[in-house]
Amino acid sequence: MRFRVRFIGGAAPYEKGVISVALHALDPKALEERLKKSIRTIPDYPQPGILFYDITTLFQDPEAYKLAIDHLVERVRPFRPDVIVGPEARGFVVGGPLAYALGVGFAFVRKPGKLPREVVTAEYEKEYGPDSLAIHRDALLPGQRVVVADDLLATGGTMGATVDLVRKLGGEVVAAAFLIELAHLGGRKFLLEEKKVPEVVTLVRYSGEG
Repeated sequence: MRFRVRFIGGAAPYEKGVISVALHALDPKALEERLKKSIRTIPDYPQPGILFYDITTLFQDPEAYKLAIDHLVERVRPFRPDVIVGPEARGFVVGGPLAYALGVGFAFVRKPGKLPREVVTAEYEKEYGPDSLAIHRDALLPGQRVVVADDLLATGGTMGATVDLVRKLGGEVVAAAFLIELAHLGGRKFLLEEKKVPEVVTLVRYSGEG
């Protein structure tokens, strides 16, 4: 089936269709419901009793992916970031498009040994012990306003380490942005209270009950 579509806001043509004005005007609740339809839930993965939220299906849905990024862009724009910083790997597919749409740079956070130049590192605790992340020492300039971005907020450990890296380079973290929040795991409280991130932005929230 072929559709007649209208392009809005100067968006580049998308061969198989473009998001309509109605979808762009979704209120936060309607947006959340639309995005949840594109997120697959898998029970008992990676172990019995765990309900896994598979976001890869959202990225496979071009309409949902564009909706998510476009709305996240508008939520982040008021913070006036100079740079978006994202941890590997899915932070790249959220943070990269954010940076592009906002006309700012993107800085990569990776595991130690994956970046070729001089780096700074930050450690954080995972379920089975300590881990660490790294960023190029010249990725940011002191005083730059930074939004840290990732696909999902769970306990906040990875993003907490990302925040630490930004601050080690003299950057100012003005917000953290995510597509999904697993609210029952406490990541928002951790970032706001322990890491002193001024604002946490999410589009989809799960309470732990699906």
